[in-house]
Amino acid sequence: MKELLKTKLNTACLVLIPACIGINYLGKLFASVLKLPLWLDSIGTCIGGALGGPIIGAICGAANNLIYGLTTGDSITLVYAITSLGIGFAVGVMARLGKMKKVSGALLTAVIAGLTAVLISTPLNCIFWGGTTGNVWGDAVFAATQAANMPTVLGSFLDEIVVDVPDKIITVLIVFVILKGLPKKLTALYDGSDTVKSLD
Repeated sequence: MKELLKTKLNTACLVLIPACIGINYLGKLFASVLKLPLWLDSIGTCIGGALGGPIIGAICGAANNLIYGLTTGDSITLVYAITSLGIGFAVGVMARLGKMKKVSGALLTAVIAGLTAVLISTPLNCIFWGGTTGNVWGDAVFAATQAANMPTVLGSFLDEIVVDVPDKIITVLIVFVILKGLPKKLTALYDGSDTVKSLD
């Protein structure tokens, strides 16, 4: 486990974090402008996790939500920083296990990241939104479950699955293609097997 969490806090990682946050913003804007039934706001988080490891991924994810929430006054986004943290951490762990080297491994990583988001977001949805996600497709599923008198938690869980798992599959596959296109000299800067540098 110690090897999985090993983090190089060097210049490359410190530059990576704001770059990934910017990518998240662009993804969210793209999905919003085109009114896509997906989030696409964790591409940068997944890149951070895949390159820098679970700690960097978690920082990228949480920081993105915190910055967006604080600058827009969206307090709910601040709460979902926990979800983004979990996504970045999950992708980082899977990448350290070598699962981002092949498409099959990337798909597995996507499913794990999606389920992580579902498990963390479902209770948050129930607390703040009565179980809905604010996504058209997902909320249609939630409405159907409530019409069938299913428990709110189960309806919210299914709502999240319909949105988060497909979203993470697309997101992680995009990240997979991006990583394959990066030169090895660049990716070597984030190799967790090297000596770990701290900020002390």
